[in-house]
Amino acid sequence: MLLSDGIHVRWPMNDFTFLVGSFDVVNRRLKKALAGCTEWEEFPATAKGISLLGGAAHLDELSMPTKGYSGVTLRLFNPEREEWSLYWISSRNPFIDAPVVGRFSEGVGSFFGDDTYEGQPIRVRFLWSNITSTTAHWEQAFSIDGEKTWETNWMNDLTRKA
Repeated sequence: MLLSDGIHVRWPMNDFTFLVGSFDVVNRRLKKALAGCTEWEEFPATAKGISLLGGAAHLDELSMPTKGYSGVTLRLFNPEREEWSLYWISSRNPFIDAPVVGRFSEGVGSFFGDDTYEGQPIRVRFLWSNITSTTAHWEQAFSIDGEKTWETNWMNDLTRKA
């Protein structure tokens, strides 16, 4: 992958190399998803990521002290399909969520999966974009109409700690 600041990362096993290290994170999250809400809350976090198995796995922890919980994302690469499966678990809900699955193309990582939100079946999308050696942008969106429309409900901007 070519980062937007010109740094090359070997494709595709090291797609998440940009997340290795420690980051300050600014989160923006809708106060209520899938309810027509337009009010966002902003809160800080920190993230720390490591690469495992020669780049075939990546693990990071997002700590949100003002929210009182943390979450971990485990990313696993399937070399036969050349795609990643991303799993989330949080200290609020100690169960691994269904994965979102996808890959990077032209500097953007797109990952999709099926889940439920408050008992309603949803389609989930994660996007990674604006990736440089020091910054990255992530967002989550839900669709309840078979991907015809999406509601972005959580975004974060990461900046590498010096």
